[in-house]
Amino acid sequence: MRNQSKYIILAFLSITTLVGGCKKDFLNQAPESSLTNANFWKTESDLKQGVVGAYSSLRGMGTFSYWVFGEMRSDNTTFQYNAPQRGQENRELVDQLLVNSTNTLIQDYWRDCYVAISRCNDVLNNVGRIEMPAAAKSQATGEVKFLRAFHYFNLVRQFGGVPLRLEAIKSPGEAPSKGRASVDEVYKQIITDLTDAANELPDVGSYPASEKGRATKGAANALLGEVYLTQKKFGEALTTLRKVTGYSLLSAYKDIFLTTNKNNAESIFEIQYYSTAGTNLSSNFMYQFAPFNSGTAVTNDPGTNLNFNSGWNTPTTDLIAAYESGDLRKDVSLAEGFTSGSGFVAVPYVRKYNQGFVQPGQTNVNFPVSRYADVLLMIAECLNEQGFAPDGEAFGLLNQIRRRAGLNAKTFDNPIPALKVSSQAAFRIAIDQERKVELAFENHRWYDLVRTGTAIPVLTAHGQREIAKNPSQFPAGSYQPTQNKLLLPIPQREVNLDNLPQNPQ
Repeated sequence: MRNQSKYIILAFLSITTLVGGCKKDFLNQAPESSLTNANFWKTESDLKQGVVGAYSSLRGMGTFSYWVFGEMRSDNTTFQYNAPQRGQENRELVDQLLVNSTNTLIQDYWRDCYVAISRCNDVLNNVGRIEMPAAAKSQATGEVKFLRAFHYFNLVRQFGGVPLRLEAIKSPGEAPSKGRASVDEVYKQIITDLTDAANELPDVGSYPASEKGRATKGAANALLGEVYLTQKKFGEALTTLRKVTGYSLLSAYKDIFLTTNKNNAESIFEIQYYSTAGTNLSSNFMYQFAPFNSGTAVTNDPGTNLNFNSGWNTPTTDLIAAYESGDLRKDVSLAEGFTSGSGFVAVPYVRKYNQGFVQPGQTNVNFPVSRYADVLLMIAECLNEQGFAPDGEAFGLLNQIRRRAGLNAKTFDNPIPALKVSSQAAFRIAIDQERKVELAFENHRWYDLVRTGTAIPVLTAHGQREIAKNPSQFPAGSYQPTQNKLLLPIPQREVNLDNLPQNPQ
């Protein structure tokens, strides 16, 4: 929808990331080129544009870093091996669990997270200077606290303890950090930010249509619930997740991802993209995930040539096999190949974001961060961890998701072995299975594997199957997960410049 949730890249200074521009509707504002703290942060409009800048950081990471580190490191996706074009081996090494501290993708991810955090800090450090209604000021504060917590949650799960930067940097002398905070210290700050955000943000129903897509009370509670779940604080997680109200499952899974249905009743938070003439606000997932040898068969875009930037986030045989017969989500989420002039080519690709293009190379597709289905499955998981209850509430929540997918219910004493869930351990497996296929390609799988302690056995078996397909394609040591490798190495540049201790590899 043209008036909903439009972003634009803003001009930001290197560290202070100051923003400005003319007023249009939500998150659609143009930059000015010479702004400083002295002439900015004076009006409510300035503050709103600062918040826009904090949101805009999501767009670039959404089109690359999030799925590279959230899906390709897992057993859900891999890459299409491109023998003639070997210029993207740094991406392949992420998938193969061979990434090292000099990999540019890790450096970019770290930098982009901290630029985003700096933008949040800039808003928080200057909001008190501006005369404006208290409610608007509170909302702006809640939005950037939600975003700061989101970035730190990603950082702590990927790197462990990281520097906690909670103030805007005003001079080069302030650039060095105080070193790596502990994991517990980072989580404490995340919980503080999300608790504040949940108290300060409006409910989803309070936003007008033109403002849909902003962080809400529900988004803050959904993320906070996931934080508690990651810490295995199941009671706190359950209490928090039950506060996520005002949302509902759509009746058809396929409708969730339509560009005509952005920010729908099931959507809790999405990264917003928008394509129209004269802007660079679009997404491009369809092109990156299409097989590089598919021509226009997958994208139907004769104006865009596919190259070495395509063939990524490719569904694995493990994921394809995880779908039960008759699961309506499978054909929405992926295809097992494409048809060209020479016939069927068995190269799988992600279909979930293949919703057509607006201009050559540009799509309007948003990226889901949090959905109500995810919340229901997390509630079911918490209930089971607090005590297995045969055919209890947790079963009901699990089966809501399954019924929409066209599948039969799983029950305690089901006579069909595949549908029988007779213990707490069996219910854990059922939840893992459902999250794997329901949330496929939405950047949950890596974190689920690590959170549940199943990453090493699952990825070891997955890697053996991948290597067996074509052993000559894989460097020595591929797909050999260890406890140390569940954390990314700290970028070597940060180790050198900020004197940070390195993660053992």
